[in-house]
This record gives sequence, structure tokens and C-alpha cells, in this order.
Amino acid sequence: MLRFAPSPTKDMDIEDIRLALFNYIVSKQLNEELLIRIDDSEKDKNIEGKDKEILELLTLFSIEYKAVVYQSENLKYHQKMAMQLMGQKKAFACFCSDEKLKEIKDKAKKDGKAYVYDGFCETLSDETVINCNAPFTVRIKKPEEVIKFVDLLKGDSSYEPWEIDSFFILKHDKTPTSNYASAVDDMLYDISTILRTQEDILNTPKQIHVRNTLNYTKNIDYIHVPAIISDLTEEKSSIKWLINEGFLPSAIANYLVLLGNETSSEIFTIEEAIEWFDIKKISNSTSKFDIDKLRFINKKHLEEIEEMRLSKILGFADSDIGKLGKLYLEEASTIKELKTKIDMIFSSKTSPKEFEKEYKKIKECLISAPFIEDFAEFKIYISNNTGLEDEALCKPLRYVLTGENKGPDLSDIYPLIKNYLGEIVK
Repeated sequence: MLRFAPSPTKDMDIEDIRLALFNYIVSKQLNEELLIRIDDSEKDKNIEGKDKEILELLTLFSIEYKAVVYQSENLKYHQKMAMQLMGQKKAFACFCSDEKLKEIKDKAKKDGKAYVYDGFCETLSDETVINCNAPFTVRIKKPEEVIKFVDLLKGDSSYEPWEIDSFFILKHDKTPTSNYASAVDDMLYDISTILRTQEDILNTPKQIHVRNTLNYTKNIDYIHVPAIISDLTEEKSSIKWLINEGFLPSAIANYLVLLGNETSSEIFTIEEAIEWFDIKKISNSTSKFDIDKLRFINKKHLEEIEEMRLSKILGFADSDIGKLGKLYLEEASTIKELKTKIDMIFSSKTSPKEFEKEYKKIKECLISAPFIEDFAEFKIYISNNTGLEDEALCKPLRYVLTGENKGPDLSDIYPLIKNYLGEIVK
């Protein structure tokens, strides 16, 4: 089983959804199930409703999963196993104050050394611990041997005991730390492959150490994918913002799988990617997120979308409106931009000063005009009833119909809006 473990403390961003997509694709390829684990242990940082928003976004991206679990629901197991480790002298109570720990860290920094816990509380006798009424945390004893693992992208990794150190597993309030909770949860849910970002690689030896200390022997495969760098602000890196801006989930998914990857085609669906995707071929270098490239891919997906579906996305239920939307893909690349174009056609328009008289003549003519099927006949009818020709007819007519002075040919637009003239000319 694979797991995707989002945090309900922030909006899902491009890195999060890319990781979710990779986990989903690999789970399908391995014929294993995918678990969604909401890492909600830090109660004071959780944002209400963010877990539901995460699940809605996963559904929007058609990411299938077996179940949703909440890390906080495993608190009793986290505490029980910590007590087990303490009973076996593999973990110990730490009474060191934050001030004392800061003092040790500052000294290490001053001496140009890495911070390592001095082990003071590890040597306390049972009697001293029992008689101490001060609040305490729980630390796991540092490993006695080098921790090694193989990353399927980066190869062999090894960490010395001092690099792992005697780290916290329970906080003062006896809730678990992130590394400890993740290690225990991966045991509980029988996780076989952990696919996460490169920035989490230093957590891996610590989590392996927790499982080793708990005598858990199942092998877990690790894949740490490089980060995405972006010039976008935090707000604009969020998936919610991209969706609201009119980028299709299919296009976002396409681009994020394409990023730092060698693909047989630039435009594809996730279903197609499952057939050829190879996680081991992902670049080991960071990839830069290019919003203009996403716009290009989004336009390609909009070109391929079925007209009735596009029409419904734009707020209609008429394939002609879907076709109309596609006409504007020369100058628009998102749903939001297309909707702006369509809304301008159907919105009330004011008479431009440059051709105010012509505008009024055409509008009055159209209000009483019969239904005309053919654009050429439509144009002749207006010309005959207004006396306008050529430039004096074309520019104001375009504005009456579209609200703009430029755009696709009116001969292409008219067949798609002829049934709506009563709504357009008002």
C-alpha cells in the first residue's frame, strides 16, 4: 500500500498535488491501494474544513484511494508504543527546558558544530524520574549503528548515529512528533512504498530508526522526488487558486507529470500516463514551474474537450456555446478568460463614441429583425435596413454582437449565437 499524507494546516499547492498524482500513478502500476492519511496531529495549526477541501481536490483530479484516515485517531497507539520503548529502555523521559536546549544549540553554533543532544536525561535513574514532578518530553535513544536505505531515484544513503540523534517522539502534552507518528502509522497501515519530496529525505532515517527500535522488519521502498521551484507567490502556487483562475485539473496534472520528466507525448491524460510513466526516470534536479507553459497545455486540453462539456463549464447547456468558446482559444487559454469573452457577448453594452450613431442604428434594426439562418443574408439585411456598408457596418456590428472591437470572424461567431440574438441585443 502507498500513502499520501497531506496536512490540513495549509492550502494544497502544486508540490502537494504532484506528489498525490505520483502516488496514485505508482499505486496503479504496482496494483496496490492508495491510502490518504490526513496528518492532523498538530491540532493548534489545523484549519477547519481544510481536510474536506483536500479530499474534494483529490476527487477533482480523479485520484482514487481506498480510505481516508486521520493521524490523530492513532494517538493511543503512538502513546502505547512510546511507553513500550520506555519500558525497554529504548526511549527516555527528557526534563530539559527549552532554555537549556537553546543554550546547547547556541554553543554548538558558536563552536561551528552540528547540534547534538548532550544525553543528560538519558542517564537519569528510575528513582529520579519517578520523583521528578516537572513536565517532560520523550526521546528515543539514538541508534548504535549506521542507518542505511536505498532511494529508488538517488541510490544508497547512510546516516551516522549522531546525525539521527536522540530525537523527540512525544511532546510535553504527550502527543507524537511528526516523524514518530509517521513511522508508527506506516507500520499500522502496512505501507510498502513511501513516495514523497526530497525535502523529507532527512526524516527517512529517523523513521527507519523508530521502526527498527520497535522490531518492525518489513522492507519499505523509498522514492524522494526533487522539489518544484516557482516564482509564484504562495497564494498563486495553491491548487485552489489555479482552479479558480480557470486551469483544468487535467491540464494541471498533465503539466506536473511532464515537469522534470521524459514523456512520449507533451499532451496526455493521467490514464495514459499510467501506461508509460516511470518514476525512476524523473530528473534528480529541481524543476521550475512555468505558468506560461501551463497556459499552453491548458489551451491544448480546452481544444480537445467535448463542446457540450465546455458549454456546461461556461454556464450553458448548448454545444454551440462550447464551439463558441473554442473560437476564442486564439486569444484565451483558461476557462476564466473564455468566460469573460462569453459574458461580454451576453452582457449589456454601451454605445462607443467613435461609432455611436451606427451602433444605435444596428441595435434598433436587430431588435425588430426576423430570424436569419445565414450570416451573409444577415449582413445584407442589416445593410439594407440601416444604409451602412463596409467599415461603417462591420466595426459597430462586431461591437453590438461581441462587446469588442476585435476577435474571431463574425462569420464564424454568428452561426453559434444566432439563436441568442434576443438576449445579446438588449
